[in-house]
Amino acid sequence: MSRPTRCLTLGVVAHVDAGKTSLTERLLFATGASTFLGSVDAGTTRTDSMDLERRRGITIRASVTAFALGDLTVTLVDTPGHPDFIAEVERSIGVLDAAVLVVSAVEGVQSQTVQIWRALRRAGVPTLIFVNKVDRSGADTANVLRQITNHLTDTPVPLTRADHEGRPDASVRALDLTAEPVVTALAGVNDEVLEDYVHERLPGSEQLDKLLWASIPAVTPVLFGSALTGAGLDELLKALRRLPVSPADLFGEPTATVFAIDRDEQGRRRTWVRVWRGRLVHRYRYAFGEGRTQLVTALSVSTAGGLRPAHEISAGQVGAVAGLTHARIGDVLGPGSGRPTTRFPPATVRALVEPVDASRRTQAFQALQELAEEDPLINLELSETDQEAAISLYGEVQQEVIAAVLAERFGVQVRFSGQSVLHKERLRGPGSAVERLGENGNPYLAGLGLRVEPGPENSGVTFSAGQEPGRLPTAFIAATQEGVRRALRAGRFGWEVLDFHVSMTFSQYCPRQSRPHEKFNKSISTVAGDFRHLAPVVLHTALARAGTYVCHPVDRFELEVPEPALPAVLAALARLGAEVTGSQGDVLTGFVQSARGPELSRGLPDLTSGHGILTTRFDHYDASRSPQSAVRPRRGADPADRTAWFRSHPR
Repeated sequence: MSRPTRCLTLGVVAHVDAGKTSLTERLLFATGASTFLGSVDAGTTRTDSMDLERRRGITIRASVTAFALGDLTVTLVDTPGHPDFIAEVERSIGVLDAAVLVVSAVEGVQSQTVQIWRALRRAGVPTLIFVNKVDRSGADTANVLRQITNHLTDTPVPLTRADHEGRPDASVRALDLTAEPVVTALAGVNDEVLEDYVHERLPGSEQLDKLLWASIPAVTPVLFGSALTGAGLDELLKALRRLPVSPADLFGEPTATVFAIDRDEQGRRRTWVRVWRGRLVHRYRYAFGEGRTQLVTALSVSTAGGLRPAHEISAGQVGAVAGLTHARIGDVLGPGSGRPTTRFPPATVRALVEPVDASRRTQAFQALQELAEEDPLINLELSETDQEAAISLYGEVQQEVIAAVLAERFGVQVRFSGQSVLHKERLRGPGSAVERLGENGNPYLAGLGLRVEPGPENSGVTFSAGQEPGRLPTAFIAATQEGVRRALRAGRFGWEVLDFHVSMTFSQYCPRQSRPHEKFNKSISTVAGDFRHLAPVVLHTALARAGTYVCHPVDRFELEVPEPALPAVLAALARLGAEVTGSQGDVLTGFVQSARGPELSRGLPDLTSGHGILTTRFDHYDASRSPQSAVRPRRGADPADRTAWFRSHPR
């Protein structure tokens, strides 16, 4: 297929209900990529393909489509707007060339708007702001522009203005680039314009136009309009054509990023990639992430005419790849894009998932595994021993969505139970333990010593074989490490243990041997399972000697509060046990337990008459004030109870 002269991967991002999907539909219709104007209310949008998305009128999964602007092919990524799916938004932001941030002219800048803006800035994505719904009652573009300046960027450049705002016949017209708001914004980032402005020498429109688009993202163009009526759309399309597009390197080493995984209409796995350099070619083998090479069995490219089969996906393009069965979201081919890697905060709520019909447990588990491939942040835990499945959640809407997807796509009805905040455990100090072969009821043909030591925060769990390499077969070392990692999922209080180092200090084993005239005899020879089953017992003894304490998850918050509401908000923060660490103007910063964050969010509109803006993000784990109340009952055998463990894991 012929390659477009230029390609632009554009994201449309917004707080929920700002009109993001409606704007996407308007762009597709206006550029001829769609023959009808899809409606969110009518459930006829092209980008919201899931039944649940159409019923609820929200975007759940990022979707990809495209349209043409002359010689420019724009690949459009429509992203979710609900806070429960911020990870989906940030994954999509990582593959964008530019973005349109949609803000409602009625509701203005909201908490999720600020979160998305910060994600765009972290990724260095050039962004236009489109203030939507100028035709709606209550629209106030001047106030929204002030909010944009106060909460998002201090260098907005309004390129249009709305006339008759708040009425169905609202219209939009372009501002001359020599207008005061444009010149003053550019003077703030360009010394030449500043000098001309001070000496009352106004540059010409053509010069200002070049300076404006060359200054992005130091300045942020702002346009007004209505996705419903199409007002302001022509000016937005002109702005998209002016966005700087880097030339595609078609002949370099192939470099691509996996940003989504889904299934096509036939249920076949698709891996969505953005190609940064070179090209991916049909029937070639590629190694994404740290995995082995995989054969590409089919390719499709997002075009203005829809997703089309292709022989290759070239630099600058977005496409779907079949055959990458081991690729995971976030995997890269080659050196990657060079952008900073996004570190997603962990979900802090865990819930058990059970099929309503117990006979469909296997189907439910298989369906959950498929969903975990598409969204690894649900952190699926399957226990074959206990016949249980647990997932991590970011909110109630995400839980509802998972249940609906399992019902619609897999025909499995599920219920959630045992929902709890995810605590963690940390070590108080070092500890050691040894189990010797043939002593103290040890049923395994193995002896093992382990030492545990606390590590720095966020260091993770590290494992060292100590002096054992060369003395102990590699397979036995690997089995020990596997046993250790499994045991760490539940420490002394039932929570995952964080940030420490485990080292082997001792080992014993029986070499591979047999009785006369017989083959290998397992009864007198050590196997990997001996070390795999013994390691949890030794580790938990070491943990008990070291001591552990429970930590609760803590979010960092930033809260903008109108001055009259400040006393009520401070009182609410005190009731929630939040710690205010700073204030600047009407913005408070501090920390609050993750479990109390939703309560703060729900109460804020009443406390501030709808004018408060709250952003939260997981920050750290802190020692619980009452660790005994945070004990999680253990399911299955407990390695701290050696007798029960040996009985449930016979040799």
